[in-house]
Amino acid sequence: MVDFTSMAEDYRRIEQALYFLERNLHSQPSLEEVASSVNLSEYHFQRLFTRWVGVSPKRFLQYLTKERAKLLLERSADLLEATYASGLSGPGRLHDLFVTCEAVTPGEYKRHGAGLNIRYGFHPTPFGECLLAATERGICHLAFAPDDDRDASFHDLSRRWRLARLFHDNAATRDPVEQIFERLSGAAGQPLQLFLSGTNFQLKVWEALLQIPPGHLTSYEAIAGRLGQPGASRAVGRAVGQNPVAVLIPCHRVIRKMGEFGGYRWGAPRKKAILGWELAHLELSGVPTY
Repeated sequence: MVDFTSMAEDYRRIEQALYFLERNLHSQPSLEEVASSVNLSEYHFQRLFTRWVGVSPKRFLQYLTKERAKLLLERSADLLEATYASGLSGPGRLHDLFVTCEAVTPGEYKRHGAGLNIRYGFHPTPFGECLLAATERGICHLAFAPDDDRDASFHDLSRRWRLARLFHDNAATRDPVEQIFERLSGAAGQPLQLFLSGTNFQLKVWEALLQIPPGHLTSYEAIAGRLGQPGASRAVGRAVGQNPVAVLIPCHRVIRKMGEFGGYRWGAPRKKAILGWELAHLELSGVPTY
């Protein structure tokens, strides 16, 4: 079994390093400078990074350049064109993991979760601590705790489902978390069910996100175009920002059309970390990422 606790501890330093790189990108800092920013020697930082993701810091950062992102956008266009042509109303597929979706009915949406039992728990992941919540009908929430602030994470969950009954139950939510993040590294497993609450437009955007496989990127403008609303890229951006299920609904794979990675509700460094992790593990498994 993967030791997510150890990986979450490693991620804290990886995130600090990514913040440092963002702030100092113009000066192209050396490996020694990046290592020093997290109070490690070059040797120990290289070991930490390779243990966390499986590739060197230099290789990882190559995945996160603007030119690489533009190439991935261009390469993804034809594949996503074919995917979207099949329609957005059916279940989405994420890698070899089938994710089926059920949306609340309009009546349930208006009731804000009244009569619903939701079990939630906090768990370590390769990208820091997360909060996962689930109903009997499927996973309804997955978010990263900002700066390990559990209160902020719980507030977001309770705001979205403000009339539901919420039960703290780590035992009930541990298995889904392990499945999700082991799958991110290429492991097989059982299908996962999502139970989503949102406006019709949000649901269409989230369904569109489910069509983007690992190793591919798309832009806000491209999603707006696929939805038949080419002028709605800002509305798409807002819907992407309201994604209630991180990673499984891969909003981290949406970037700006010029190859800039853009923001992420759980922090831009985390977005880059997830993208780099996916690309690294695809390459390690022999899947070409160009």
